[in-house]
Amino acid sequence: QVQLVESGGGLVQPGGSLRLSCLASGFNLRTYDMGWYRQAPGKQRELVATASSGGTTNYSDSVKGRFTISRDNVKNTVSLQMNSLKPEDTAVYYCKAVRGGISVVEYWGQGTQVTVSS
Repeated sequence: QVQLVESGGGLVQPGGSLRLSCLASGFNLRTYDMGWYRQAPGKQRELVATASSGGTTNYSDSVKGRFTISRDNVKNTVSLQMNSLKPEDTAVYYCKAVRGGISVVEYWGQGTQVTVSS
């Protein structure tokens, strides 16, 4: 069964840190481009960071310099280290795996809540 399972969310004070993890099962994420997205209440889901199968990373301007995406193709995981968290980072964070080609294959996790509040 193909699954992406996120973990590591929670409540943190402004300026704090959290590390999110996404474990893939049922497929090898080595050939997939991986990404973290987030959705705040009343807002559309937005891209946070991506890590291509080749290792290229990209970040949204709002998290650049504060968040770091990394992938471990041996452990079949992708992580998001979040530092200097702000209240506006509060959202449900989702992991996504996508592989292009003749047929695009895309998987999403169920999401993990991150709340930044004092």
